[in-house]
Amino acid sequence: SVTGLLRSSHRAVPIFRRLSVSKPVAQGVPGPIWKLGRLNHVAIAVPDLEKATSLYREVLGARVSETVPLPEHGVYTVFVELGNTKLELLHPLGEKSPIAGFLQKNKAGGMHHICIEVDDINAAIMDLKAKKIRTLSDEPRIGAHGKPVMFLHPKDCDGVLVELEQA
Repeated sequence: SVTGLLRSSHRAVPIFRRLSVSKPVAQGVPGPIWKLGRLNHVAIAVPDLEKATSLYREVLGARVSETVPLPEHGVYTVFVELGNTKLELLHPLGEKSPIAGFLQKNKAGGMHHICIEVDDINAAIMDLKAKKIRTLSDEPRIGAHGKPVMFLHPKDCDGVLVELEQA
């Protein structure tokens, strides 16, 4: 592709830039047997679920789900539908809620985690554990969408709590 012109005293001469092509680092070594998919949602911990729901539904005009309690995860969830993904509003449910601890440290709430779909959650977990990525539980649990999920330790993911969800 032409990326510019070299000006000489007589005429403009096109400059061509070669496209760089990356090559796999370990040629001949098979890649993982699972694939990372699309961003499913961004989860936001909120101290006032009604207020947050109203913001997205009434002020911003988004399509918002009903509140769903997930006692096994210690949260109430509300999903906000966006064109290409969702927001998950999280509010504590019960005394052992992980969201309660998050909100004690972050009084105004804030981004809690991202959720990325995978095509084979069991293969992903085995592969990631082999690569020394810690998980927050030994086995996948059923998440808010009724599918298996696994959380990856934020210290192993550049400070971000990552949820993997079976696509």
